[in-house]
Amino acid sequence: MTVLPDDGLALAAEFSDATREQWQHLVSGVLRKSGKEVEGAAAEDALSTTLEDGLRVRPLYAADNAAPEPGFPGFTPFVRGSRAEGNTQGGWDVRQRHTAADGPTVLADLENGVTSLWLTVGEGGIPTASLGSVLDGVYLDLAPVVLEAGHELEEAAEALLRLYAERGVANEAARGNLGADPLGLEARTGQASEFAPAAGLARRCAEEYPGLRAMTVDALPYHEAGGSAAQELGCSLATGVAYLRQLTEAGLSVEQACGQLEFRYAATADQFLTIAKLRAARRLWARVAEASGASGAGAQIQHAVTSPVMMTRRDPWVNMLRTTVATLAAGVGGADSVTVLPFDHALGLPDAFARRIARNTSTILIEESHLSRVIDPAGGSWYVERLTDELAEAGWEFFRTVERAGGQAAALRSGMIRDRLAETWSARSTKLAKRREPITGVSEFPHLTENPVVREPAPEPPSGGLPRVRRDDAYEALRARSDAHLAATGTRPRIFLSTIGPAAAHTARSTFAANFFQAGGIEPVTEGTFEESGASEACLCSSDALYEEQAAARAQELRASGAGHVFLAGRPAEHAGVDAFVFAGCDAVAVLSATLDRMGVS
Repeated sequence: MTVLPDDGLALAAEFSDATREQWQHLVSGVLRKSGKEVEGAAAEDALSTTLEDGLRVRPLYAADNAAPEPGFPGFTPFVRGSRAEGNTQGGWDVRQRHTAADGPTVLADLENGVTSLWLTVGEGGIPTASLGSVLDGVYLDLAPVVLEAGHELEEAAEALLRLYAERGVANEAARGNLGADPLGLEARTGQASEFAPAAGLARRCAEEYPGLRAMTVDALPYHEAGGSAAQELGCSLATGVAYLRQLTEAGLSVEQACGQLEFRYAATADQFLTIAKLRAARRLWARVAEASGASGAGAQIQHAVTSPVMMTRRDPWVNMLRTTVATLAAGVGGADSVTVLPFDHALGLPDAFARRIARNTSTILIEESHLSRVIDPAGGSWYVERLTDELAEAGWEFFRTVERAGGQAAALRSGMIRDRLAETWSARSTKLAKRREPITGVSEFPHLTENPVVREPAPEPPSGGLPRVRRDDAYEALRARSDAHLAATGTRPRIFLSTIGPAAAHTARSTFAANFFQAGGIEPVTEGTFEESGASEACLCSSDALYEEQAAARAQELRASGAGHVFLAGRPAEHAGVDAFVFAGCDAVAVLSATLDRMGVS
């Protein structure tokens, strides 16, 4: 009789350890059933996923995938967090953004979970002269204020510093960031600006306001232009290095210069990539600080913002799910501050409900999910550590590319940054068009009869520099054409789904076809006959076996009934009378656009 150990956990102690080769053999057997004859490492490769920047996600990670030692929280290289205690003392800073606001709106945020304010001031935001009224009733010694003032930097900064003095806020109690970011502004507008005002504010903060930073290194312009995670990291490093050079030339020590910078990154619904990006960013900046001789500069301070690129205009309620995952990733990744953009961000100014959901997203993750009670929850995961290392390498390489081009300013002005980001976005756009990167509620499971969410237009943001892209751009253009047709005729463009055989034979493909065409605003009709449907085109839906038997005859019947174009849902094969095929991986945007053209939908 075998006696179990006291702890009762070593139940497999009598069995030998499984090997990677055994696992690969099992994977080979599964893949063989799907028609893939691969063995050994090739079987593992078949389950791997290629990401941007040449990164490759493996299906299995083990001890032999170990990455460099990440260290401890609060110590170089700060991979595991900028502070020894992490966010365990109350969670991360919940930072709400306002581009147009009044005092009651701001106070409502602060009274219901928000801990700092991010104010867009000047062009495309709150008038500088209104800053005092917007902050009326705000305890400025308790609520940090972060400015984003663009070309009105000096006026907005002076207005805020004046408010501190008028309201009796001690210099050492002032918290936040004045938001000077000349290169970020140039990326947004295409216009170069002088660095001297930023340097002056940095000197003043370093000398008089120990808790106030003067400068932001904003990586959002590169993310919003379609850049990859590594490009976002590389541009932020190059910008930070440029600011270090200019601030030290202006008389600040390297440590003081580092202390004036706060870095802003996008947090996306790709949670592991976001976690790795924030961890890699701290590691890379620690390397820059070390190379610059800033031994006591401390860690990179990070402000994470849920990605504007991922926000959709159709079925915007799904954005709540996207921002929840992104916020979770930002918190796990160790961000110091997190801004959750409201779910209606892409539609205009958020309403009170949207702002409430945005701020409560952080509150639930901190207070109910207890996400901040553990420092670096993803630390030690072979996958996360490896991804962090690989992303850091890719980000460092892009940083070196920018530096070889003369630095961030030169790379922006030469067009190098724009061109590299455009290449990345072009490749990603192809995946979006082919639905290899799905957009729930837009390219997948669209809702044609949804009631549109209407919001008051938001102020126009600065433009003239790098473009701003969204994942839903191509599909939004198709849906807009459909909406215009509906408004003009009272009906949407329609396609008749002609099913063959029993439901078991056609349900999968008819469901696929319905979602496919709805993504372009084309209403699928399944009931009645082609003549009764009001459609001008049709799509056959069934199994391969029934296609062989009946597709040609059914296509002929549809043409006789008036169908000008006949699709077949499935992989291309020889079928008489079929004009085109719709299948997983085809260019949905191109097919849908051409279909709308034939239907006369402009």
